[in-house]
Amino acid sequence: MTAPLTRATIFHFRHTLSVPIPTVMGPMVHRPALLLRLEDRDGVQGWGEVWCNFPPDGDLHRARLAARLLPNALSGMNSETPMPFAEILRRTHRLAIQSGEPGPIAQIACAADIALHDLRARRLGRSLAQVLGGTAKPVPAYASGISPAKAPEQIERMRALGYRQFKQRIGFGPGDSLAEAAQTAQALQGHERLMLDANQAWDVATALARIDRLAQLSPLWLEEPLCADALASDWATLAQATDIPLAGGENLTGGGFDAALAGGALAVLQPDICKWGGLSTTRTLAQAALNRGVRYCPHFLGGGVGLMASAHLLAAVGGDGVLEVDSSANPLLEALCGGQLALCDGMFALPDGPGLGYTPDVDAMADRQVSRVEVVL
Repeated sequence: MTAPLTRATIFHFRHTLSVPIPTVMGPMVHRPALLLRLEDRDGVQGWGEVWCNFPPDGDLHRARLAARLLPNALSGMNSETPMPFAEILRRTHRLAIQSGEPGPIAQIACAADIALHDLRARRLGRSLAQVLGGTAKPVPAYASGISPAKAPEQIERMRALGYRQFKQRIGFGPGDSLAEAAQTAQALQGHERLMLDANQAWDVATALARIDRLAQLSPLWLEEPLCADALASDWATLAQATDIPLAGGENLTGGGFDAALAGGALAVLQPDICKWGGLSTTRTLAQAALNRGVRYCPHFLGGGVGLMASAHLLAAVGGDGVLEVDSSANPLLEALCGGQLALCDGMFALPDGPGLGYTPDVDAMADRQVSRVEVVL
């Protein structure tokens, strides 16, 4: 038996960085987190997260938009609503066209989809991974977000937490940070491995010019060497020119995933459940990738709830994917993920309680809370 939703609470947090984090898209001066808590008539709650890293101050807009959007978007829905992400997109379709903002609307729909899955699992007294079709087993993880200028200290900090795989950003400046990537590769220990992320920095000619030098570093994969919307023929040309597995997906939506899988250039698919698709759609997508022999490795860079939900989905669908864990300065991630980020034998443990397995400690981040808005549904 289920109960209708009665309330949505939007928690908006911001951590101001003393030193901005460089990215190809521009510096990050804040680490935002936008959480959604849904509650039903019986008082059962579920948690989700809205992707809001870009553009700068995009979290402010999404927080306000969520408060306006959710009452109509969630009307009549409950924890048994099938494919909630797709249903919310259907309900907000005309608004997305009229406003020209399909991305922010989809990201709010993602948070609601995740929260509804979490709520359902809590009502059933089962883990989120179980209701997604698997078990809450530990999953392998890697350290992400490593900046060229801070690579040694970031890697050492994450190494102390048990990480043995590290993803470093490249694509900066005239040298594209390749020298720093080579230094990192040379400094790795034992069975440690390196991934590289160009964050859409290059066109196909530039990528082809870099590929031989990158191959010398033996990366596990090369992520987004081209723009996500680059021609399929460009992705195919690059894939044919190198043995380095190509990765991407965090900036794809809808049919873009189908085209990427059909094109065959990607060896690693990286959808972000907080950015597009939520849990309902991404579970189907992950299974389709695995059926094609493509690794499913969830992308995530946010405030904790999305990380734990991504871990549950990875545990549920199986395969040989690895969980992305941000290594950049972000107290919101550490406080809102419900536990330690440390690995045990290279594995990221999932809480064994119902739903996500924990309740985000929002009070712990009260000094970084920008707003808390409650909406009656």
